[in-house]
Amino acid sequence: MIGLKGGIPEGQWSADLDDGRFLNPVMAGDYPDPTILKDGDRYYAAFSSFDYVPGLPIWMSRDLVNWTPTATALQQPMGSVYAPELIKHDGRYFIYFPVLNYRIDPQHGVTLTPGKPLTALYVVHAPTIEGPWSDPIDLRIDGAIDPGHAVGEDGRRYLFVNDGRRVRLTDDGLATDGELELVYSGWRYPADWIVESYSLEGPKISERNGWYYMTSAVGGTAGPPTGHMVIVARSRSIHGPWEDCPHNPILRTWDMDEPWWSKGHATLVEGPVGDWWIVYHAIRNGKRSQGRQMLLEPLKWTAEGWPELEPCDLTQPMTKPSGGSVLSHGRALSGPLSPSTLGFTFPMFAPEIDPADRIRFEAEDMIVTASGSSPADCNPLGAIAGDPHYEVTVELKLAGGATGGLILFYSRRAYCGLGSDGSIFLFPTTGPGMIIGGPERALGNHFHLRLVNDRDVVSFYHSTNGANWKLYRSAEVAGLNHNVFNEFLALRPALYAAGSGEVRFRNLTYRAIAV
Repeated sequence: MIGLKGGIPEGQWSADLDDGRFLNPVMAGDYPDPTILKDGDRYYAAFSSFDYVPGLPIWMSRDLVNWTPTATALQQPMGSVYAPELIKHDGRYFIYFPVLNYRIDPQHGVTLTPGKPLTALYVVHAPTIEGPWSDPIDLRIDGAIDPGHAVGEDGRRYLFVNDGRRVRLTDDGLATDGELELVYSGWRYPADWIVESYSLEGPKISERNGWYYMTSAVGGTAGPPTGHMVIVARSRSIHGPWEDCPHNPILRTWDMDEPWWSKGHATLVEGPVGDWWIVYHAIRNGKRSQGRQMLLEPLKWTAEGWPELEPCDLTQPMTKPSGGSVLSHGRALSGPLSPSTLGFTFPMFAPEIDPADRIRFEAEDMIVTASGSSPADCNPLGAIAGDPHYEVTVELKLAGGATGGLILFYSRRAYCGLGSDGSIFLFPTTGPGMIIGGPERALGNHFHLRLVNDRDVVSFYHSTNGANWKLYRSAEVAGLNHNVFNEFLALRPALYAAGSGEVRFRNLTYRAIAV
C-alpha cells in the first residue's frame, strides 16, 4: 500500500517511486500468467489462481504501474485454474481459462478428477468487470491450454491455444464453432540453447497498423533460468500465414546471473498516450519460492513494424508510462479481517465446498471451522507476499478441540510452520509427518504466533500476550518451489485450522523488512 520511496518500508511493495519513475516488479509476489485488457482509460489484469478460491482475481490500473484489486471472477472450486485470457467484446467481459483436473497429495500422489479430462477450457462472462460473473461454461476443448482471444477481419471470434492451434467461437463466445486446427508451427531456437522444453504456449493476439501480432512463449515455463522466452509472429489476416519476427526471441533471460529468470508469457499493451509496453512474468534471481512476478518494460517498433526491446537494467528505475492517473496500489494484509479478506488477502487452498461455508466474520475476527488433521488436508488460507523479507503476526483463539497455526504453505506436500492445539506445539514440515513437541507445553487456547521470512530462512515465534516472544524453531525453505514439487505454486504465509471445533484469527499484521 505504500510507495517504495527509495527502500522497502512497512507495508507492501509498490513499484511507484513517486518521482515519475517505477522499479520492477509492478506486481510483486505470485502473479503468474498475466492477461492485460485495455478498456478505455483503464487497464484490467487477471492472473492464474491455481487451487485457490475465490479464483481469477482481477486488478485495475490507469498507468500500468499502480494496481488495485477489483473483483474475483470465480467463486467455486474447479481444480487448478491458470493462464486466463481477459477480454471485452460488444460491451461484455469474458475470461477464458484452462483447468487441470487433478489432485496431488502426500498419501495418494496424483489422482485425476473422475469423469473429467486432464485439461479443459472454460469461460465466464459478466456485464461489468465487477460482475456478477456467470457460472463457468465448459467449451469442451480437451487438451488445450493458454487461450488467447481474437476477432478476425471477418468479424468472427477465435480462440488461439497452445501448440499453434486455433478454434472458431460462436458469436456469443460461449461455445466452439468448429474443430481445433493448426495455424502456426512456431519459431525454433538453436538446438544448443539451455531450455526446459519447446512448449509453444501462451498465444496473445494484438493489432497494430493493419497487422495481427501473435506473442507466444517457448522454452518451458520453469526449468533452467534461461528457458522461458517470448517470440512474435505477424500476419495481415487472422487466418495467416504467420511470419516470424527476424529478431526472435524479443525477450529472454540470456544468463543466469541476470536479476530476473524465466521471462515469458508476455502481452503487448498500448500505453495511455499511444506508447507501447510489454507485460510479462519472471522469477526473481534465487527466489523461486516467491513465484512468478509481473514486470513491465517499454516497447518500440522498428521501421519494418516489428516490436523491439532495448537492453535495460531491471535493477534500476524506469520512466513511468505517460498520461495515466495514479490509483492506490495493492491490498493491505494488515488490519481488520472481513469478508473481503477471503477474496484478495487469504483465499482458501483447494476447498471441496464454498469457502464461505467454513468461514464467518465477527467484528474484526475471522472464525474458521476446522477440518482435516494437518495443513495437508485442512485447506489453509494463503496470502501472496510481495516482499523478499517480511514478518507476519497473528492472534489465535481455539475452541472445540481445534489446532490452529501460522505456516509457510506451498502445497499439500510442502509446507513449514508452527501450530498448537493448546497443549503441545506442532511443527508441520514437508513430507507426510509432523514434528511434535519441544519443551514448551500448556500454551493454552489463546496465543500469538509470528513468522519472519528472511531470504528463505524462516523463524517461528510464539507468545502468550503478544508482547514477549520466544523463538521456537527456524528452517530453510528455498526448496519449496515449482522446480522441486512441480505444481506451479508459490510459498505463501498461511493460516490453518485443523481437527474439530474452530479457530478465531485476529490482529493480523504484515510488515516488510528492510535488509
